[in-house]
Amino acid sequence: MKNKELKHILQAAIEKEKESYDFYMHLCDMVDDEGAKDTLRYLAGEEKKHRNFLKDYRKGRFGEQALRLTEVIDYEIAQYLEAPDIEKDSESKEVYLVAAHREYNAHTFYKNLANIHPEGEARELLHKMANEELKHKEKVEYLYANTAFPQTAGG
Repeated sequence: MKNKELKHILQAAIEKEKESYDFYMHLCDMVDDEGAKDTLRYLAGEEKKHRNFLKDYRKGRFGEQALRLTEVIDYEIAQYLEAPDIEKDSESKEVYLVAAHREYNAHTFYKNLANIHPEGEARELLHKMANEELKHKEKVEYLYANTAFPQTAGG
């Protein structure tokens, strides 16, 4: 890769994905609910995939269409509810809300980084990564909503 600035951006993104992986695995060790643990393992796996993708991208193994852009529904739950402190006996809805905040912060990080770059490969890559994080946020906010406000027999 010829662009030194892009290499620097990719390295920062790789480190951010590693931090997110470590965060989810640590959170997984703190909760007892198996459903929440499965979700956290899934999210950690996604962050690991992102890290590996970014490493491969840095090596020039993909074209610019390597990440797909799909429409995402942003429930904006994380923007309106504070993230709770997680303890060993935390409920799964609390874990999902913390995860939503983490994904929102990752989305914001990539989006803001993209917005300060001129048009080009680095900006496009960062926008695509922001969208990937927003998709994760959508998933955990959906889980939060269904856990915090379960459907009742009355509708």
